[in-house]
Amino acid sequence: MFPHHREREQPIFSARAHVFQIDPTTKRNWIPASKHAVTVSFFYDANRNVYRIISVGGTKAIINCTVTPSMTFTKTSQKFGQWADSRANTVYGLGFATEQQLHQFSDKFKEVKDAARLAREKSQDKELANTALTIAAPQDLSDELQSPPVMCVNGPEDKLFRSQSADITLSSEKERIKKMLSEGSICEMNLEAELFTLQDSNSKLVAALHEANANVEQWKKQLAAYQEETERLRDQVAELEAHGGQGPSDMLKDELTQSLEELEALLKAKDEEIHILQSKKAEYHEMEHDRDEAIHRLREMEMRNSELERRIQNSEQNLNNSLEDRDRMDSEIQRAIEILDIKIFDLNDLRQSLVKLIDK
Repeated sequence: MFPHHREREQPIFSARAHVFQIDPTTKRNWIPASKHAVTVSFFYDANRNVYRIISVGGTKAIINCTVTPSMTFTKTSQKFGQWADSRANTVYGLGFATEQQLHQFSDKFKEVKDAARLAREKSQDKELANTALTIAAPQDLSDELQSPPVMCVNGPEDKLFRSQSADITLSSEKERIKKMLSEGSICEMNLEAELFTLQDSNSKLVAALHEANANVEQWKKQLAAYQEETERLRDQVAELEAHGGQGPSDMLKDELTQSLEELEALLKAKDEEIHILQSKKAEYHEMEHDRDEAIHRLREMEMRNSELERRIQNSEQNLNNSLEDRDRMDSEIQRAIEILDIKIFDLNDLRQSLVKLIDK
């Protein structure tokens, strides 16, 4: 079938995209129709004056959709768009590599839809003219009169299917944004808890640092006193060694040496304590840096939450607008159905009148 149509049809536009179809069960999830990007093309049949969207993956037709004036291509994201095909009872989705490709396909879709609308109007005008010229053929007239209602009824079905698809898309987008906002709030709470922890640790470190600074001054004074005492003891030891037997006994010398070693050990311990306090001071600066980073992250999260709230408001506004458009479309569809009922009734009366005229 496809080679025969390809002989009559001419490609007018092509693009590469990932093809998806809506899940027929849930009407919410997308099912990939191709494993990789494929060519999606618009074809025009000059003999039938029909436009079609065709995409082939290997030997299988992924998309075979006739474009009707009631179809609408909706851009749901920067690189994704969709449209509903009521004849195939499905919704097609296309994912493009760039935003520019999506805009080009959307513009071409609108152009082809307008061309299809003009072609349908010309076809209907031609059918009305043929109907006026072939009143003497009642069987042909009845066939032609019964075909327009079928064509017109398909239009409202496309609108209803498209409005339901738009509602599903808006609802899913709103749920996704609310989920992002809740995640942002959780992150903000975690950051606030981390900030409070850092502030508490910072206060404790500041108090410890002040206490350490006071202790350092006291220990420095004690160290200076110990150093003076050590020097004095060394001088005494040296003096005793110089005098030899005139000095104190060896026991006193040993005691002085032991006292000197104890003072040197104490001096070494104080030096280590000073080093530890200096390292704690460096850790305090690092904690201050972490606190500043946490404050910065908290501000960024607040800005992100504000942006998410703004996006939710915009989505709600778009949802309200879509609901209003759907209500308006429903009323238009109802009016169209009433008009079609009147037309069908008038056509039946005309047919019965023609049958009676022929019987006479």
